[in-house]
Amino acid sequence: MALRTSRSVVIAIVAALFVVLSAGPALAHGFSSVVFVDISSGDDGHVQTKLGLEYDLFVVSTADYEDNDPLFRAGTTAFDNGDSVAQVAALNTYAGSVITYVTKRFSVTSNGKACVPTKVGDFTMDVQEGVPYTDLLLDWACPGRADAHEVRSTLFPDAEGYVKGTKTIVTYDLDGHSGSAALDANQPSFSTGQSTQERFWEFFRLGAEHLLTGIDHILFLLALIAGSRRLREIVLAATSFTLAHSVTFILAALGLVDVPARVVEPVIALSIAAVAGWYLWRIWRRGSHATDLESTGDGHFNLDRAGWTRLGVVFCFGLVHGLGFAGALGIDEAFSWTLLWSLLVFNVGIEVVQLTIIAVVFPLLILLRHRVPKVGLWTTGAISAGVSVMGLIWFVQRAFGL
Repeated sequence: MALRTSRSVVIAIVAALFVVLSAGPALAHGFSSVVFVDISSGDDGHVQTKLGLEYDLFVVSTADYEDNDPLFRAGTTAFDNGDSVAQVAALNTYAGSVITYVTKRFSVTSNGKACVPTKVGDFTMDVQEGVPYTDLLLDWACPGRADAHEVRSTLFPDAEGYVKGTKTIVTYDLDGHSGSAALDANQPSFSTGQSTQERFWEFFRLGAEHLLTGIDHILFLLALIAGSRRLREIVLAATSFTLAHSVTFILAALGLVDVPARVVEPVIALSIAAVAGWYLWRIWRRGSHATDLESTGDGHFNLDRAGWTRLGVVFCFGLVHGLGFAGALGIDEAFSWTLLWSLLVFNVGIEVVQLTIIAVVFPLLILLRHRVPKVGLWTTGAISAGVSVMGLIWFVQRAFGL
């Protein structure tokens, strides 16, 4: 009977992990892109948009869409040489193709009718997360006046095959409304007249999806779950992780912290291996007593020494993961306070998904540990070993650019 029960619990754990890991595409950082859009009122009722687009991706996507080999050759050569003057020259030379690509995938409408865009000035270059970005200013002439405008972005879609999960982060001060919005393939448009609740829901959803589609963060969470001895420990660890990554996320949004992705990404991978390896080390040292509590400490959280140490380690790694979240959204400059609040909601979305995964997986592990302790130990050990190996593989890949 006990064996049948343990087998059922193991199957349930595997099924739960499968559901979690198949909730979205397994994207690590660096395989996506972020478009930045700043929208403001222009003269005579016009709308002005400033778009920030990742230069290399912009060139290859436009060249492919327009079948423009000269743009591809000139643009990629300028990118490879790191020559910003040549990059601007390539875009200006083939401005017709470039503007066609943008306006086919980005639009502004007023009262259901399309606004007509006009390029303003030359292209300029900027840098986001150490990556060249192109700035493009467009002036949109809209038919009549409106209380709200609809903005739509399908720039750099998955179908192009270059990146996946492109996000467009919009800040706007238009039609008597100011705020921010996050657009992606699931929600490609918004109205400047949207309510605060609608705006925050977009960022909550974006945060939830970001965790579900970021397998490195899910594996980090699974390592925490496998090595936790009580529900209190895993909830505190997950909350500590969220608080820590919120700190660095906000500091990055305020432009106070700027750590290159080439440093952040390997450390994130190493943190996954380290947290999983921590539990494997306890199994090696304590065997079947790996999940036993030491003398309970004092204080509100009632953690022992090992629990406090682990909490501190998780918090430190959370600071690094926050930079990874910020990098994934390209957050490395000061935005409006409205956007900052939206980013906090993004973090709430992450926390809710974390707690949901814990609520699904952790009770199954506890049940298995109580019913068949040896099977429970081997199951959590196997999870930790797999996560640790994956973290080390990612570390080598990211550290050495493999």
